[in-house]
Amino acid sequence: MDKNELKKIPGVDTLMKNSAIKNLISEFGENLTVFSIRQVLSDIRDSVLKGKKIPSDDRMLTLIKQRVYHIGICSLKPMINATGVVLHTNLGRAPLGSALTEEVAKIIGGYSNLEFDLEKGKRGHREDHITDLITFITGAEDAVVVNNNAAGVYLSLKTFCENKEVVISRGELIEIGGSFRIPDIIQQSGAKMVEVGTTNRTRISNYEAALTEETTVLFKAHKSNYYIQGFSEEVEIEALAELAHAHGLVCIYDLGSGLLRKPKGLPLNTEPDVISALQSGADLVMFSCDKLLGGPQSGIIAGKKKYIQKLRKSPLMRVLRVGKMTLAALSTVLRCYLKDETLLENVPVFRMLDQTKDELREKAEKFSELLKKEKISNKIIKNTARCGGGTLPQVEISSYAVQLGLTKTKISPEQLYHKLLQLDKPILGILREGSLLFDMFTLGKVQTTEIAKQIKKMIQT
Repeated sequence: MDKNELKKIPGVDTLMKNSAIKNLISEFGENLTVFSIRQVLSDIRDSVLKGKKIPSDDRMLTLIKQRVYHIGICSLKPMINATGVVLHTNLGRAPLGSALTEEVAKIIGGYSNLEFDLEKGKRGHREDHITDLITFITGAEDAVVVNNNAAGVYLSLKTFCENKEVVISRGELIEIGGSFRIPDIIQQSGAKMVEVGTTNRTRISNYEAALTEETTVLFKAHKSNYYIQGFSEEVEIEALAELAHAHGLVCIYDLGSGLLRKPKGLPLNTEPDVISALQSGADLVMFSCDKLLGGPQSGIIAGKKKYIQKLRKSPLMRVLRVGKMTLAALSTVLRCYLKDETLLENVPVFRMLDQTKDELREKAEKFSELLKKEKISNKIIKNTARCGGGTLPQVEISSYAVQLGLTKTKISPEQLYHKLLQLDKPILGILREGSLLFDMFTLGKVQTTEIAKQIKKMIQT
């Protein structure tokens, strides 16, 4: 360690006199600026004690500025999704769209009757705003809303199966993004997991053979993010529910992907839906709201009234309940399900899934022409879009993408890809085998104009 090097580290007061620091104080306030300076100086001291040299003055100011910006500037930004993945988990899954967010803004911009009964003039219940809507659309006897589908699984097992046995097929011990694993949730709920069948084949006789006096739940999980082809067999929910009811057990179905019903003409034939699951006899069906439902992050548990009432009375409901922003967004989206026309028109997920190949080709041609006018070489190629978000893994959607030709420019596809991510409104394309593509499936006409404008700027600088 060089003690002279430590002496070179400037004090907070000295740095506060710098014009760049004064600008940070003017923009973000003194408290945050001083806090950031002290953090950076502490890091520098630690590195000097390890034998390193102090950074230059310019580098030190950059580190302070970065620290201030990290806290002071919102890092959550709107993005343009040019990947062709509709429910992109890393991009927030289902977009709500302007028609729905305008309705939501009216409610969350000020006070609302979240827990106030306007007819009685006294305190009400927040779930009253949405329960009847959910039960009407799904055909369930009752329903509750929690903060995500994992919460729905946990709450249901905790309530009905703590210290008791839950029977589940080995082929349904799934893991989804973020390391959410069914076995882990079962363990945390206090239930005892009993695995039956094999990875690829499970029969109703396997469930029946596993029943004991400790069994309280027969559990089915939809394999929403992968599928098994070939020599495979699984028990349908109707047969599982029949077995559960014959033995006085609860049949729970984790449907996950959240398809309420199947609008005509969309590529959803292979996907199980909530209405059919309830009609098939499942006592409780839980599902995500930010996937194929097309709403905000939350989870719905729908089913028999006697079971939902127990869930509603659980102390955990206070922990897992949703706030006014989620309820406002969810109720707005669910009202679109009253008519197919409204659903396809106002819910972006279904609007995208309803696109024809001709519409996609037309978008690609217009985008290609915009780029050519700016003398940016490109070509239209066939591409495969996906629903994403752990849904419809077997469905490949025919789409078109525009591939840039950057061989005569000073910027490489990799450099342009990363530069587009540094914009105030980042643009995420597809970097594939040294080429940069933009898939039309998840892009609107206005967005293609914006992409062309940004590419032009970056190529010319």
